[in-house]
Amino acid sequence: MPVATHGSVKGLTPIQIRATGAEMILSNAYHLWLRPGCDVIEAAGGLHRFMGWDGPILTDSGGYQIFSLAALARVTDEGVTFRSHIDGSPHALNPEEAIRAQERLGSDVAMILDECPPGDADRSTITAAAERTARWAKRAVAARARGDQAVFGIVQGGTHLDLRIESARTMVELGFDGYALGGLSVGEPRPETWRVAAATTPHLPSDHPRYFMGAGTPTDLIRLVGAGIDLFDCVLPTRLARNGTLFTSQGPVIIRNARYVADVRPLDEQCGCYTCTQFTRAYLRHMVMAREPLAVTLNTLHNVTYYETLMARMRSAIIANTFASFADAMLQETSMTSEDPACPA
Repeated sequence: MPVATHGSVKGLTPIQIRATGAEMILSNAYHLWLRPGCDVIEAAGGLHRFMGWDGPILTDSGGYQIFSLAALARVTDEGVTFRSHIDGSPHALNPEEAIRAQERLGSDVAMILDECPPGDADRSTITAAAERTARWAKRAVAARARGDQAVFGIVQGGTHLDLRIESARTMVELGFDGYALGGLSVGEPRPETWRVAAATTPHLPSDHPRYFMGAGTPTDLIRLVGAGIDLFDCVLPTRLARNGTLFTSQGPVIIRNARYVADVRPLDEQCGCYTCTQFTRAYLRHMVMAREPLAVTLNTLHNVTYYETLMARMRSAIIANTFASFADAMLQETSMTSEDPACPA
């Protein structure tokens, strides 16, 4: 899912998002709850109509902001009180309000409110967060009022497998429409991320969507699909596009580099996106160096297409029962093994 935090995938119109192959997007209920507010969006006919997107929308609840805006948040068993990052005003969010807000937004998939501890937190902190998330999950189930909106439970537990398995069992017992792995990709080593996901996924029902929140690089996607994950979101392809780092079949391209000043080749000869079929590397570099807004659009269009194409290829390999060999080959390619040094977040 491309990330449309405020109701927009930065740099792209809904028509352009469709052109990438994306079918579903993610927005953030916390940010929309603050601005422009649920009243405005509800009066406009819901989030789909408000932002002009007719496909499925998943809304995150604000649980990640407990981690990312920790300096502005105070967490208790009742919920979380935020100081708005916009104007400093106080706002109280609890499991019931998180569900109500998402029901008013009218998203297709709503996430429960969870507590996401940092990756380097000690075991007692992670245990407390997992237990609180379980209590909040029960309250979220009781607060549901719409039958036409799926709600996903979120598994917490850091990198501790016993906590993860216990959290997974709790969520499954509550009978959610899908299940997410939260509290990963928050600072722990990536091999640990893959290990924990692979060990946790078997404890979630295979006939329900399994969603990894906040992943990641192409390597992450390949390894996590292999572990049984179905659904992903990440700001990486769009954020890196704005910074001028582009994914290609031959490895990442940092288009700002002087080596591309007169390079008349397409960005990626194997890509059929509008950017690659119409423009040269030299032009893309010129747009970035001139700080033209078009640079954001063209770069984002390509990076999101790259991700969606990778996902489509994995689906085809699964259907053909060739995923293992496909994954091995992809993980050996330069684009999959050299991405970290070339792609600063």
